[in-house]
Amino acid sequence: MTDFKNEIDNIVISTFGETDGILILKSSDLIKYLIAKTKSANSSSKARGSFGNLYAIYVLIEDYLSKGFDKSNEYKNYAGATFSALFTRQRQLPFGAKLQNHALNHRMNMEFKKICNTCEYTPILRDPKTNHYWFNERLLKFDINGKMICIADIVINIIDKYVQTKMNTFNQFILTCEQLKSMDNQTDDTIIDFIMQLIKPEMDARIFEIVSFSILKYYYRNIKIYWGYTKENLVADNLSLYKTGRTNANDGGIDFVMKPLGRFFQVTETLDIKKYFLDIDKIEKYPLSFVVKTEMQIEDIKKVFQEDAEKIYGIETIVNTYMGCIEEIINIPQLKEYLLSAINNGFLKDILNEIIQQSKVEFNYNEDIDEEDN
Repeated sequence: MTDFKNEIDNIVISTFGETDGILILKSSDLIKYLIAKTKSANSSSKARGSFGNLYAIYVLIEDYLSKGFDKSNEYKNYAGATFSALFTRQRQLPFGAKLQNHALNHRMNMEFKKICNTCEYTPILRDPKTNHYWFNERLLKFDINGKMICIADIVINIIDKYVQTKMNTFNQFILTCEQLKSMDNQTDDTIIDFIMQLIKPEMDARIFEIVSFSILKYYYRNIKIYWGYTKENLVADNLSLYKTGRTNANDGGIDFVMKPLGRFFQVTETLDIKKYFLDIDKIEKYPLSFVVKTEMQIEDIKKVFQEDAEKIYGIETIVNTYMGCIEEIINIPQLKEYLLSAINNGFLKDILNEIIQQSKVEFNYNEDIDEEDN
């Protein structure tokens, strides 16, 4: 499978020629950032789509180009783009309908600093009084062999190419799901194997979250509890799992909610205990169950958490409080067991349908087909 970095190299070199192109690839911090953020173009990557941060760059540079600043030196006198115009444009782009404002306001700058830690420039500039925005022109224009080069156009081209690649991958994924759903001659083993492939450690994080939800929803559906306000009036309820929002939502660490038990679930691909405790802090130390994209054994995960917590805090009471908030850890082997249990209860086709439905919602499937040429 082709590395998307090769696509970026080809775009830059075909635009500026081999000599200048290689220098640009070596010297441009913005290109380095794009290379890091487009790793998930290939399905084997663990990285997320990163549309929020990429689209923050995209809409500002699009504004820059539309006003001809790539051919003039007047950007320094520009009053800036309004937040409402930029935010509206972000949400018009493929996969962008539910994006929030974090990337424009701080998230992209923070991440850029981590990836390009030797760069002295801040990419997105903002006047908090007027809420107007600019993209730092020093990351777009620079001298190469005595010539002033502007890379604004190729930044747009790179992001367009990346988005199209992601759309093609996703469309193929949906097509495969629909074919499995509609073909009567498909054996259950074919569908099971397909779903098993979707929860491998290298799978795209958003797909993993969607498939995890679909499996858990139908695993828990067959479990019944009895509850009520008095012991004489108990009612029987099956456990119901609900997805609380998009995978990139700023929802305080809650991805799924279970009714009627009120359990919270967080899906994650990290073993960084600080991230877990941060999520627990967000909801005031309410217990959380974690679905972890790893094949590491659950007891080994707990051991890592315990050891890291003791290193960080050193106080037994604090460590025990945080560890006590980890209600359950569900790893990939556990998900596979839950999948087989749900299948034994007759939910295989329901799980596949749920994956299709949740994927279309997550990726704004219907809108994105219409906006493919944006």
